[in-house]
Amino acid sequence: MNVVIAAGGTGGHFYPAIALAEEFRRQNPRTSVTLIGTGRALEQMMMGETNINIEPLQVQGIVGKGLVASLRGLLLVPSAIWKAMQFLRVQRADLVIGTGGYTSPPVVIAAWLLGIKRVLLEPNAIPGLANRVLGPLAHRVFVSFEHARSYFNPEKVKLVGAPIRKAFVDPPPVAHSGEIKTLLVCGGSQGATAINTATIEAVKQSDRLRTELQIIHQTGMADLGRVQKAYEHVDARAEVVPFIKDMPKTLRDADLVISRCGALTLAEISACGKPAVLIPYPAATHGHQEHNARVVEQAGAGVMLLQSELTGSRLAEVIESLIDNQEKVRSMAQESLALRKIDSAEATVRECAELVASP
Repeated sequence: MNVVIAAGGTGGHFYPAIALAEEFRRQNPRTSVTLIGTGRALEQMMMGETNINIEPLQVQGIVGKGLVASLRGLLLVPSAIWKAMQFLRVQRADLVIGTGGYTSPPVVIAAWLLGIKRVLLEPNAIPGLANRVLGPLAHRVFVSFEHARSYFNPEKVKLVGAPIRKAFVDPPPVAHSGEIKTLLVCGGSQGATAINTATIEAVKQSDRLRTELQIIHQTGMADLGRVQKAYEHVDARAEVVPFIKDMPKTLRDADLVISRCGALTLAEISACGKPAVLIPYPAATHGHQEHNARVVEQAGAGVMLLQSELTGSRLAEVIESLIDNQEKVRSMAQESLALRKIDSAEATVRECAELVASP
């Protein structure tokens, strides 16, 4: 079987594609899997040491980019569809998977024009524009949240959870002691300026954060220098990096996570059974990150802070309150672990194999 996965854009689209590629090859080593990305350097960093083939496609985002940028992105679509059709023919693709984001439409449309089986992966509680538009063209739609079902033809939808890499599952997590000694700050694969700023201010204002915690702070490439300089002026134990290559190990080592609320990030956090302070990205399409975070908060696995309420003092207050309440932290960790779905990739790949084999 030859599989092509449209995966470019952000880690929320890219990492599920890697998880599926690994699982396709685990279930059948003869399966050929190729990812289609944007060619950005960040994608190469996310690929790590995997030996999965990736091909670039010239596309740009449209949603929330302003009139000129959106028009520029739209003008690229026809040529992207044509190039995707040529690539799918050469690959003799049996299946195309769209993970959302702006690489999906040209590739999925190309597969539709060529009569190739088509699948969509929707990890968020509220689907993005790309998957909403492509829904009628898909044979199957795999969702992570029950709420997402209503946006697609119910006969096509399978509730499986967000596919995560095996490295997040094995070895299984140990029970949380309730103590918070290591704090992981991660605003997504590209970082988050608002979270970076609030964390710096929290560390400046709180003696306890400076003296009691080891901080691992992923800033994103663009904000690395500013955050490094800020930490140099406070006496805190902090490791500041632009990108964390081994996120499974880092998450396992963390006692508390501060993060954005993409569905994949939340799935990885719950796979490791970690309590979290969740700060939704306010400009996320249709507010899906806030919806994602509310599901986790209502389950008792996290504390949500809206960015409009985010300050250094408020963040320090939340972290200190958790440091002082080990029973609550243990409970949050248990509820986080209860949310995890570790067989999402396996279930998705099995369904895809059955789809390809069907008439």
